[in-house]
Amino acid sequence: MPVPNYLLDACALIAYYNKEEGTSTVRDILERAENGEFSINIHAVNLIEVYYDRIRVDGPEKADNIIRGIYEEFPITVLETISPGIVSEAARLKAKGKMSFADAILIATARCTGSIVVTCDHVELGPVERDENIPFLWIRPHF
Repeated sequence: MPVPNYLLDACALIAYYNKEEGTSTVRDILERAENGEFSINIHAVNLIEVYYDRIRVDGPEKADNIIRGIYEEFPITVLETISPGIVSEAARLKAKGKMSFADAILIATARCTGSIVVTCDHVELGPVERDENIPFLWIRPHF
């Protein structure tokens, strides 16, 4: 049986660092990935969102330490390329409707890698789950 791949949306890591609802779910998947149950990826475009959020909240020095920790200590692979498949899929998604560039990269990467999206962004990504046949792991319920 293949090991499932999870793809983190920026909001999942932001929730984790802010200790928001959903933190325990993110912590659980990090621990399980550390144990080899599955792999976790984040696209560099989405990591940029985490980085600038941390700069705003914690300042540049602490943000640098957090990002360095993601690269060096977390069981997360940062995907740093945009393949032709991701380019065409992200462009299709952007042309289809109102979706941020980062969300288009997230969803295109999920589709191209067969990953499960880990997110809490029901407003932006709820319609995507319904319309695009992409699997999601919601870290908190939609209200």
